Amino acid sequence: MGFNSNINTILGSSDYLEFLRGKEASLLLSLSTTKTLDIKGITQAGVPGLIHLTPTLDSEFVCSGEVRSLENLAETPKGVPTPALITRAVHVLKPFKNIELLDLGMSQKPELDFFKIHEFDLKPSEAIHKGAQINAMDVFQKGVEFGKSYECKDDYIILGESVPAGTTTAYATTLAIGYNCDGKFSSSFKDVPNSIKNQTIQEALDNIKDGDDLFEKIGKVADNMLIFNAGFVLGNSSTNTKLILAGGTQMAAVLLLANAIVKYMGGELDSSNLALCTTKWLNEDEHSNIKGLLELLDFPINAYSANFDFEKSEHPALKLYDKGEAKEGVGAGGALCYGLINGLNGEQIIKEVENFLG
Repeated sequence: MGFNSNINTILGSSDYLEFLRGKEASLLLSLSTTKTLDIKGITQAGVPGLIHLTPTLDSEFVCSGEVRSLENLAETPKGVPTPALITRAVHVLKPFKNIELLDLGMSQKPELDFFKIHEFDLKPSEAIHKGAQINAMDVFQKGVEFGKSYECKDDYIILGESVPAGTTTAYATTLAIGYNCDGKFSSSFKDVPNSIKNQTIQEALDNIKDGDDLFEKIGKVADNMLIFNAGFVLGNSSTNTKLILAGGTQMAAVLLLANAIVKYMGGELDSSNLALCTTKWLNEDEHSNIKGLLELLDFPINAYSANFDFEKSEHPALKLYDKGEAKEGVGAGGALCYGLINGLNGEQIIKEVENFLG
């Protein structure tokens, strides 16, 4: 089970999180849009027809407790509310010292005052079956520079993401850079729309030519978040700041991409300050295998899942999480681990999430 009943150690040692108990965290949210989300039926991460707004709405809600660019909180057609609720609930009960946003190509800026939004002059990327058309080297270098130069005002960084259709681009990217990851990627759906997803990924991979180098390949199949955060991981590794990747298979893909780039460039990655935190729903998801993905890395990684679910909730929309209809996103797993090592319990978090839903 791990070092307490609240947190399960997937890989590595429990000491990394134990060391962070009681320390203060900055939450960074990386937000981007890939036009892959426009493919009918590929994702349910948001409001149909307005899925491109999901990163905007998620960041507004985590920061302010309100959705401002739309009248209602983003939820899937089946009524599953965004995991931003969980991250916000933890923040209300045990606030992150700082929340900052990384605009990695959103279709619309969040309506927020006072919160720092880092701009990188990135546009939403194209759909991957049309070739994502990303200048991957440029995005990667921006990530490295930011990772090196970002001054964390707190003890450590929790890095989350909101990228609708991001599991599809993550899967395509991981295949494109040569990993055998069949069956290891999750989806926002319980019943994964494999035929649509697989066709999209196959069409994306078909755009890769024999002579393409690593950056040309990922420029065709990835999204800005994956490439930027792989750079951020490498840049941050030259500092002494502990970094938690808060997410599931997409954040595993960030690590695999960082791994591939380091090998490609003939370097090494010191991963001692690095960890991944995810949710129980993702860790126990029968359609994916987060542990298997992380075991493909050439460097050791500490990875954890928060033992949190909505079993004790009466709210029907939240019960859908326990049925596998949503699993992770917007830093939920990292937020939960942060809350649980800092004295929160599941009942408190559930109650706060239920408050948002009324």
